[in-house]
Amino acid sequence: MFSSWLTQLNRGLATPIGRVAPLIWGSLSRSLMLSSQRRVPELSSFVARTNTCGELRSSHLGQEVTLCGWIQYRRQNIFLVLRDFQGLVQVLIPQDESAASVKKVLCEAPLESVVRVSGTVVSRPLGQENPKMPTGEIEIKVKAAELLNSCKKLPFEIKDFVKKTEALRLQYRYLDLRSFQMQYNLRLRSQMVMKMREYLCGCHGFVDVETPTLFKRTPGGAKEFVIPSREPGKFYSLPQSPQQFKQLLMVGGLDRYFQVARCYRDEGSRPDRQPEFTQIDIEMSFVDQTGIRSLIEGLLQYSWPSDKGPVGVPFPSMTFAEALASYGTDKPDTRFGMKIVDVSDMLRNTGAGFLRDALSQPQGSAKAIRVPEGVEVLPVFPKANRNWNSPVAKVVMEEQGLGLIRRMETQEEDMVLLTAGEHKSVCSSLGKLRLECADLLEARGVVLRDPALFSFLWVVDFPLFLPKEENPRELVSAHHPFTAPHPSDIHLLHTQPEKVRSQHYDLVLNGNEIGGGSIRIHDAQLQRYILETLLKEDVRLLSHLLQALDSGAPPHGGIALGLDRLICLVTGASSIRDVIAFPKSFRGHDLLSSAPDFVPPEDLKPYHIQVSWPTDSGAEKNSLNQPQHPES
Repeated sequence: MFSSWLTQLNRGLATPIGRVAPLIWGSLSRSLMLSSQRRVPELSSFVARTNTCGELRSSHLGQEVTLCGWIQYRRQNIFLVLRDFQGLVQVLIPQDESAASVKKVLCEAPLESVVRVSGTVVSRPLGQENPKMPTGEIEIKVKAAELLNSCKKLPFEIKDFVKKTEALRLQYRYLDLRSFQMQYNLRLRSQMVMKMREYLCGCHGFVDVETPTLFKRTPGGAKEFVIPSREPGKFYSLPQSPQQFKQLLMVGGLDRYFQVARCYRDEGSRPDRQPEFTQIDIEMSFVDQTGIRSLIEGLLQYSWPSDKGPVGVPFPSMTFAEALASYGTDKPDTRFGMKIVDVSDMLRNTGAGFLRDALSQPQGSAKAIRVPEGVEVLPVFPKANRNWNSPVAKVVMEEQGLGLIRRMETQEEDMVLLTAGEHKSVCSSLGKLRLECADLLEARGVVLRDPALFSFLWVVDFPLFLPKEENPRELVSAHHPFTAPHPSDIHLLHTQPEKVRSQHYDLVLNGNEIGGGSIRIHDAQLQRYILETLLKEDVRLLSHLLQALDSGAPPHGGIALGLDRLICLVTGASSIRDVIAFPKSFRGHDLLSSAPDFVPPEDLKPYHIQVSWPTDSGAEKNSLNQPQHPES
């Protein structure tokens, strides 16, 4: 609080001569009290303007102002629209001979040139107000103008309604950032992060700690980027998260840690993923699942934008098994129904061969979903009026038709999707079909998912291990190898580890995972057993962590929120690339600077590495000095 008061004092002392300092002088206690209250940000301190373009209103009439911005639009050399980060304002171009130099500057400067204008705030003529513009009741009668920088022809117009390919936007990102949508997205992101800092550090005593970017290879998880060092054969890795560091901070007695953390994953070309991304990373000592979940609910409630509606807490929760059985996924979108219904008991003695065979297998089940008004989308499956037009459906209808209709609560024009097989694969298939059907229905005008609704959900009780895809007899961590087993299942670790549940929890928003965390293993012996015996990992890579856990590690747990995904959902952006200032393309390329790029062999020598070119290396080498084209 005292530092905030000093900041306010310094800002007042630094106010340019000729302007009234906003600081209210008074006693120290009065200043300290004011500093704790919410203040309107001073947007024109320290710079050569008196106001921003978007803040002027009728209350400013008669004031002499100086504005800086970009020329957005000009008409008939009579007026122009000036734009800055906060908005637009109309500027009158003087027509009299005495102001010929001012007119010359404002009429000859190309659009998107940067100018500074000074003048008087006046009312627009009666009937010429623009109610769609926040500044639409006033305009600036210019007395002086200066061209700060002229603009050459741009590859696209700086207007949100002008369509641009994403590749072009990324190639000229510094221009794309001028758009109101990008300005809104990045400023909202900044505001939410600032509120999160206030909540964590100011309200709950978290310590903001930066953790290293250069680290070592760790077992399990996503692929890591490898960074060469000057020591022969030795490499750094970029951390995919600060997981080990935040656990070590708990061992070090920091008690509660927080970081806006940069993370790196070499996941290749994956849609809507980024090789570098940002997490709100959190860890606490002496905490359980309930404590972590309450913390995050409070954090989101505190930092949520006021224009998006209130966040209701506590968030509902659902076990992993329930989510899979009802929605076919561990990140269900609960804004609409169409849940999966188990109909195995009704079809065990059916005459349909494939159903009977599937149900006779271990973990075999038959499940269905009802798609309201679905026959308008895909008129293949049965309707409530019994016009069943699928061969299997006819057999089912003859035997269990009425019972199935009652179980599914089917109405006229509804569609039923029925499948059978191994439980998890059946649920997963229907879960994907559920979302596809929702897309098709909404494309035809049926409203299922309210874009203004934010539906949070905790998913809990995940399995601790999963079978390896390439070798189902071996296990991999479902979350990461530092996740603690569920207390009720610890006895199964030595006999049936595949049945052990974990203390892992995910936060889901509108069908998207926006956070994940767990209570950690704080016992070195248990951690070693899981790594060495169950996961077959080389424990030497984690010897530092095992030693730390043996040094009086407190019970601890944490979570990481995916900031990019969260902001994407809050703003309604179509991709996380629209809420990141300088993102990579879907192929992981920086189209602005053409990274990644080639490095000359002589620059690689200090790192004792050389490139092994593929067989068609001639084409690669010849492209070293060729211009790189943006992705289409």
